Amino acid sequence: MEKKGKIFFIMGKSATGKDTIYQSLLTQQTLSLKCVVPYTTRPIRSGELDGETYHFITEEQVREMMDKDQVIESRCYQTVYGLWYYLTADDGQIDLTEGNYLMIGTLESYGNMLQRFGQEVMVPIYLWLPDGLRLERALERERQQEQPKFAEMCRRYLADEEDFSKEKLQACGITEEDRYENENLEQCIREICEKITKMTMQGETEE
Repeated sequence: MEKKGKIFFIMGKSATGKDTIYQSLLTQQTLSLKCVVPYTTRPIRSGELDGETYHFITEEQVREMMDKDQVIESRCYQTVYGLWYYLTADDGQIDLTEGNYLMIGTLESYGNMLQRFGQEVMVPIYLWLPDGLRLERALERERQQEQPKFAEMCRRYLADEEDFSKEKLQACGITEEDRYENENLEQCIREICEKITKMTMQGETEE
């Protein structure tokens, strides 16, 4: 039986620590997770590098990839700065016979990946914070940008309430077992590592 890896998918509302936890998990050598770099047309943020956090592309490049049927899933958001596209491409990054992967995205993108790869492959990691703390962290993060976009921060904060509604979480099969509270970063990372280790060992046992 051919080995089939897992795709561990980090998601959560804005300012729940997704990027921090994503980077931490990738450095855990015992997990041996491969990364999948998504694409976006949004402006690059301070501290980000093209080809690592995202592949930063233009709308014209998005259309070219769609014309070539290279897009696995995509989302488009109307922001106060115009349309921002996010997408995952069929560009050779994902080969489930080669190991396990770590991805980061929205609930919508998880749902699209779930349709493409199925529940036997997709493993959700839903990060959560109390709303007040999440807003504090979002404001502090935006203040650190060279050109803070407070209006966009507020739009994202409000949009998250709809994007991660109870109904939409249930529709994607997200349960309490998939939710990780990130008030204590080290504890949160430890719990996620335990989940990933358990899932990957289970997969090896089933081979």
